[in-house]
Amino acid sequence: MQIKKLTSVKMIVAVISPLLFFSNSVQAEDAPSTTIKRLTMESANAAALATIEACRKEGVQITATVVDKNGLVQAIMRDTLAPHVSIDISRMKAYTAVNFSTDTSALISRSDTSIGRIDGLVMSAGGAIINVGGTIYGAVGVSGAPSGETDEKCAKAGVAAIAEDLEMAD
Repeated sequence: MQIKKLTSVKMIVAVISPLLFFSNSVQAEDAPSTTIKRLTMESANAAALATIEACRKEGVQITATVVDKNGLVQAIMRDTLAPHVSIDISRMKAYTAVNFSTDTSALISRSDTSIGRIDGLVMSAGGAIINVGGTIYGAVGVSGAPSGETDEKCAKAGVAAIAEDLEMAD
């Protein structure tokens, strides 16, 4: 009699165990919240400063803006002689890059389209996406150099300055 009860218990456990495993899997996929990776203030400032320093090596003074993954300004630095207009332009380049999930140089062909004419978007070189390990953290926008290519080269230097720290944090 006792062996029969033990066998019945084993059978019930064998049937219920997979159900419990799979029900937990489904619940995990339907979780009510998610973890979002974000730049710290220190990382955003480090990217902006590295961007300024890269452009100084090129002999130009610029404004660097770092936005988070939502396009909100997290850090902005304007070098001493950078023109005032570079503040808004660098912000718009960073905003455009993160919202299109690509460097703004890849969007140049769209600049004279209905999308390219939307207020607040700038589809010219100088915005670099901060994409590390497949995670988009934000973007760096630069304005003030004589060409968009120089702007973007400096922005990418800012991204490179924090990339390793972001990789290590993963």
